[in-house]
Amino acid sequence: MGKILRDLWILDNTGVSLYSRVYNPKVNEQLFGALMSAINQFAEKLAEGGISSFELSDKKFTIEKKQNLLFIANASSNEKDKKIKRELTNISEKFLEVYSDKIKSFDGDVSIFSDFEHHIQNSLEDTVKKFQNAFW
Repeated sequence: MGKILRDLWILDNTGVSLYSRVYNPKVNEQLFGALMSAINQFAEKLAEGGISSFELSDKKFTIEKKQNLLFIANASSNEKDKKIKRELTNISEKFLEVYSDKIKSFDGDVSIFSDFEHHIQNSLEDTVKKFQNAFW
């Protein structure tokens, strides 16, 4: 499968960003995490299950909830929802597989998750491809 996901955030249920891989960050990752957590909690009050996706101009954001964590990824709005969801599900399952023990004993030190990108390189669009898409 091609690399369709641009950016990725993994948040705990309080909005703390456990892991993020964002090219060209425009907002602090912890601020983004707090906002997404608040939006999700608000959406859960309105509808069971909360929010699962939204779009902003040329980006499509997809959200998956597992074991009190929010997995959020964005991709081009041209990508199919099923492809994005499948890729995000693969990432969430991999994260839980690799870090299940660390999540249970999490003490606030997010650096323990910093090597996660090595486990998911095939899922995330790389900088070169992004550059090519922007200028070619």
